[in-house]
Amino acid sequence: MKGKLYVVATPIGNLDDITLRAINTLKQVDIIIAEDTRHSLKLLNHLEITKPLISYHRHNEEEKADMILNKIEEGKNIALISDAGTPVISDPGEFIVKKALERKIEVVPIPGACAIITALMAAGVGTRNFTFYGFLSLNKKIRNKELKQIENNRNTIILYEAPHKILNTLKDLEDYVGDRKIVVARELTKIHEEFIKGTIKEIQEKITSPKGEYVIIIDEKNSIDDDAENELNKLSLEEHFKYYEKMGLEKKDIIKKIAKDRNVPKNEIYKNFIN
Repeated sequence: MKGKLYVVATPIGNLDDITLRAINTLKQVDIIIAEDTRHSLKLLNHLEITKPLISYHRHNEEEKADMILNKIEEGKNIALISDAGTPVISDPGEFIVKKALERKIEVVPIPGACAIITALMAAGVGTRNFTFYGFLSLNKKIRNKELKQIENNRNTIILYEAPHKILNTLKDLEDYVGDRKIVVARELTKIHEEFIKGTIKEIQEKITSPKGEYVIIIDEKNSIDDDAENELNKLSLEEHFKYYEKMGLEKKDIIKKIAKDRNVPKNEIYKNFIN
C-alpha cells in the first residue's frame, strides 16, 4: 500500500507558531525531507521529534525526487518541510508535488505559518485582491518585464527579498510604482519584527543596515490615481514639467515622472528639455 506525501508548514520565526496537526504529522511519518537538515534539526529537537532526515533543496530536487517517491510507493509516509513557513511557496516542493500527483500519490497539505499572509495581516493595505511575485528574477530582461507587470497591476503586490538585495530592489521599483503606498516587513514573528511604511525613498533612508528576510508590499492602485494621471496628461509638456518642478523635484526625476505618466520612453521627453 502506498504511503502519502505530507506538505507541512513550519514556523517562520517564532517556534510556537506550529499547529498541533503539524506536530502530530511529523511524529507519525517515517521520513522527513528538509531544505536544510541542520536548520530543521533545531525545530525537531525543540519538538522532541527524532526522524530520519533527507536533504531536499533547489539544487537537488529533480535528482532526489524519484528516490523519495519510490519510498512512498513502497509504503513510507514522508513529510516535506522547508527552512521556514509553507513549502512550495517560493520554496522547494513544487517539483516533487507535481511528480507525486503524476504517480497517483496522495499529497496532503498541513497548513500553518506563511510570510505572505502574516505580512498582509498587519500591513494596512488592500487585501481583497493581491498578486504574489515571490523573488524578482535576477535576469535583467525578465526582471524588467516583471517590473512592468507590477507597474500595470492594480492589485496589492507582494514580493520577497533577501537583506543584501533589498535596497537594489527598492531602487528598481522606484521608477515603476510611483507614489503608491509601500510597506516593508522584516523579521516576522521574531523579537525584532518591524513594519516600515511610507514612500520608497523614505523606506530606503530608514533601512540603513539590512537584516533578516523582507516582505515588500505595494498597496493597490487607487482609481483616484488614474484620474490624477489623466488630468496631468491633458497639460502641455511645459505645464507638466512645471507641475513637478513646483514640488522641488530635479530635472532628471521630473523627466522620469512625465515619461511614466504619459507611458513614453524617457528619451522622448528628454529631447524636449535639452538646453
